[in-house]
Amino acid sequence: MISLDSRLSTAASLCRRGVTICDVGTDHALLACYLAQHGAKSVIASDVREGPLNAARRTIAQYGVKNVTAALSDGLDKIDFADDVVICGMGGELIMKIISGCRFLSENTRFILQPMTKADTLRRELYRSGFEIMEERTARDGTRLYTVMLVRYTGVVSEPDELFCLCGKITDPEMLRHISGKLRKNAAGMEQSGTPSQQAQELRRLADTIDGQAQRLSSTEV
Repeated sequence: MISLDSRLSTAASLCRRGVTICDVGTDHALLACYLAQHGAKSVIASDVREGPLNAARRTIAQYGVKNVTAALSDGLDKIDFADDVVICGMGGELIMKIISGCRFLSENTRFILQPMTKADTLRRELYRSGFEIMEERTARDGTRLYTVMLVRYTGVVSEPDELFCLCGKITDPEMLRHISGKLRKNAAGMEQSGTPSQQAQELRRLADTIDGQAQRLSSTEV
């Protein structure tokens, strides 16, 4: 059986059993094969380059999974259908570009998204494009923290506020403190560079609010 790191296993935990799943940017197809071993009806392991796909084919053969297919596709361009779409390890802007091009989008489609950068931008553009974040989970690999989002399409367009863009539906106090720490660091950098102080003050205000959320969540865990 395949063992995944925390980041990929968290993504796998949000996928449904008994459905067709597309793993976009599959690389070595470890996640795709894991999902096939754990209840997926079928899995499409897609990548934009032949090199990773050849590695994916070797992994598929190594583990002897029969319900995983390797597919050459730029994002979802060549994918005809999937119930769940998993996109891990890409920047938030690229993830949004990929799911915006989904040709089989419906309210039953689920997206499991793990942005490496610009999670705030991804949250904002999701809601501007009629998507909704259903849940967020935190993954830990060593000292690094990642957020993994479960997303669906609703067709309802909205404009999220800055606090939601920064934190989404995160309920992990450690992750919230990590976000507030980055805001404080950015505020300090602004002041050193001569940026108007009101912008730094706004970042610190947001950081204080996020720290308050983290404190309340920590209190409920005790």
